[in-house]
Amino acid sequence: MSRLDSFIRRMQAQRACLDWAAAAIADLPGPVLELGLGNGRTYDHLREILPDREIYVFDRRIAAHPACIPPQERLFLGEVDEMLPLATERLGRSAALVHTDLGTGDEAANARLAAMVGPLLAALVAPGGIVVANHLFAVAGWGKLPEPEGVKPGRYFLYRAG
Repeated sequence: MSRLDSFIRRMQAQRACLDWAAAAIADLPGPVLELGLGNGRTYDHLREILPDREIYVFDRRIAAHPACIPPQERLFLGEVDEMLPLATERLGRSAALVHTDLGTGDEAANARLAAMVGPLLAALVAPGGIVVANHLFAVAGWGKLPEPEGVKPGRYFLYRAG
């Protein structure tokens, strides 16, 4: 499969998972967290499918399209291991949905990142909240959920916080 086809399939899986998760949290109050703003496409999609939710964004630096930059008061700019504890102080365990799209093509580095980020996210995700991730997590109290129809297993990962 070409890298272009792989990217398209990953984006389709991401959209399917986020759309499923938005419906799954319909009755759960709380903000949405977006880890990895990038160019802002996913943040823009989250604003569209969850227009009444506060969306907090985490990234090292802003590189997004100008129309896809969150308001300053909802932006955590810096290293994720420093910003997630600050978010916990501010938001507590209230997030209804977390989308994390962090990492690189280095699977070992991504596994280390997930091991570091998982416990930090656990302090932010409300009981019953959904985590949509581009990598595996092993967090106590999180149950792995099946992929939505049409999403190839292992392409994207969904969890419900206990």
